[in-house]
Amino acid sequence: MPELPEVETVRRILERVLVGNKIVRAEIADDEIVLKRTPKVQVESALVHKTVTNVGRIGKYFWLELDSQPWVFAHLGMAGWVRELGASTIRLREHGNAPFEDENGNTRFLKMGLETDQGGRVVMTDGRRLARIWLCNQPMDDLAISKLSPDWLTNPMDAATVYARIAKKAAPMKAILLDQSLFAGVGNWIADEALYQARIRPNRLGKEMSLSDTEALIDNLVRIIQEAVDLGADSEKFPKSWLFHYRWGGSKGDELIGGREIQRDQIGGRTTAWVPAVQV
Repeated sequence: MPELPEVETVRRILERVLVGNKIVRAEIADDEIVLKRTPKVQVESALVHKTVTNVGRIGKYFWLELDSQPWVFAHLGMAGWVRELGASTIRLREHGNAPFEDENGNTRFLKMGLETDQGGRVVMTDGRRLARIWLCNQPMDDLAISKLSPDWLTNPMDAATVYARIAKKAAPMKAILLDQSLFAGVGNWIADEALYQARIRPNRLGKEMSLSDTEALIDNLVRIIQEAVDLGADSEKFPKSWLFHYRWGGSKGDELIGGREIQRDQIGGRTTAWVPAVQV
């Protein structure tokens, strides 16, 4: 699913196309699940003839700041995506190889389409209906966003602060890394990658971590996020040494990385790929 680097890539697309421009057309799908029961006309009214002043993001949540409130907020869910029409785009693994347009040239699985007075066009799509779009005045007015930790790209916490918060936890580190109140934007692949590169087994408990362990984890986590963002979340460009390239593929993924066995377990409710010979 889209994690912090993918959502930051989406934010930058929206920023490039929309900021400083007026929205002259908004097409919102009549989907009460994605819209959280907000009438589509209400969302369209919040957008049309409004100028986008900024595009914000914390963790996996992003929003369009407009010259009047309410603002439009969104979450990509498991397979949602945003792209600029007429521009190249990456594909998430969840997208498969299906074309983005149907036989008539219309965007498949459209949930929101926006056009500016400068001719820029962006679309938000989701074939699984797990994305969400809603209205709110400010980020901290939203209950879910208000519970998030500081963003791990723009405002990462230091190791000492994290250590103080995990030192007494009896939960496995994989589950702790998925806790958005501590690690906003971190999802399954980033958690596995950070643990692998920090050489920490995913089922190690928080209370078993030392400060030096935590420092290694945080250093690797911040570096992985920054590098993935710098590469535009294009997984084909991720370093070949990353576990990312081995954790998926075939029926369950590769068996080995660097000649070492990859083990897969359910930890923290998620399938976890790790390397026992490396992670202790």
